[in-house]
Order: sequence, then structure tokens, then C-alpha cells
Amino acid sequence: MKSSLAPFLVVNPKSYLYGKESLALAQAADAAAKKTGLKIYFTCPFSDIRYIRENTDAIIVTAQAMESLKPGRGMGHLLPEALYEAGARATFLNHAENPMTMAELAKTIARARELGIETIACADSLAEGTAIAAFHPDILLCEPTDLIGTGKTADDSYTTSIVAKIRGIDPSIGIMIASGITAADDVYRVVRLGADGSGATSGILGAPDPGQRIMEMAEAIVRAAAERENTESAA
Repeated sequence: MKSSLAPFLVVNPKSYLYGKESLALAQAADAAAKKTGLKIYFTCPFSDIRYIRENTDAIIVTAQAMESLKPGRGMGHLLPEALYEAGARATFLNHAENPMTMAELAKTIARARELGIETIACADSLAEGTAIAAFHPDILLCEPTDLIGTGKTADDSYTTSIVAKIRGIDPSIGIMIASGITAADDVYRVVRLGADGSGATSGILGAPDPGQRIMEMAEAIVRAAAERENTESAA
């Protein structure tokens, strides 16, 4: 069984882009989503969520973080309802650059589910990924922290072990492998190995043409997913 979210691509500029530059890349991702039919998540700074949502059609605008806060007191925290109202329909949680306690992560996943916000929860190891899978996020990103931004991908055995372990806990979770992803061949490989999706930051922003790199990655994921499905059907 595969996740109903598969296949997908996450375009994650982090805080390298904002304002007009963020929107320009979001619109390139939007064009790729329309052309390929692929589900594409696009992260942006909180202040750009409404701006990007109102100027794109096909991408899923994604917050960089969220908290379990409820309306009321909570000065300076990230209210889920406010993110949803601005246009966010997904959020990253527990990224290596913004870690959460397991207790807060569990509560925030539950709050997101109440509002219809998809969750992309991050884990830095198979052990942590196994623990987080018990909270049933929509997508689980398992990536060794020391590979982030290096251009070096995890070996094939890491990907296949993650897929097997998480599928055994909750086959509805979308499995994302993304550390070190730099090119279309990388996303093709991890999806062929069993991941539901992939994504990148430096692999896209560092490309000569970031918009073209998004298109190449989107097309590669669609191709890999179709080939894997054909192989599995024939087995």
C-alpha cells in the first residue's frame, strides 16, 4: 500500500527567499504542478503565505513551522488558525533547524489535523522516524541531519529500510527522502526505491535555472512513480 499523497515534491527555499523572489519561484513551481499534475508543496516565510497563496493556483502553500497554540494568549507564537486563514494548507514540523519536543510535536500534529493542515514531520534517524510515525503525520521526512545541504544523498539501503519500517507502522504516511538531493536523477532514484516523494533547497536554489530544476524534478518523480507502479503491478 502506498500513501494517498504520493507522489509529491517539496520545494523548500527556507529563508533564502522572501517577497518577490519567493513569489517568482512559487510561480515556477505552480507552472510545474500544472504541467505535470504532481502535488507540489512550497514553503515560504510566514509573512509571504497570503501573498503567495493569492498569486498561485496549483501548489500547496506550506508554513515553515507551527505550534499547538489555541486562540487566546500566546504572544509571539504561531497560531494554527492564523496560518490556515492566511492560506497555508501544510506545515513543516520538527525540522533540524527548528526542533520540537516530542510532546509538542504530537500536540501540533493533532491541532493541524483539526484544521485540515497537512503535516510534514522531520526525523533525523530511523529511530526518531519510528517514534514520530506513531503520531501519524501526513508526511514523514527522514533525513540524516549531517547530510542536509551537502549534496550527498543517503545510500540506497537507508531509503529502503526507512520505507519498510514506516510502511509497517502506518502505510498511509507519505515517506519523503530529501537530504542531499541536488538533481532530477536523485529524486528519481529515491522514488524508484520506494519513497513517496522528495524535495530540495540548495539543489534547486543553486541551479543555473531554479524554475527549470523544479520542472526537471517534478517530471522525474512522475516518471519514477509510474515506472514503480508498473513494476509492482507486474509482480
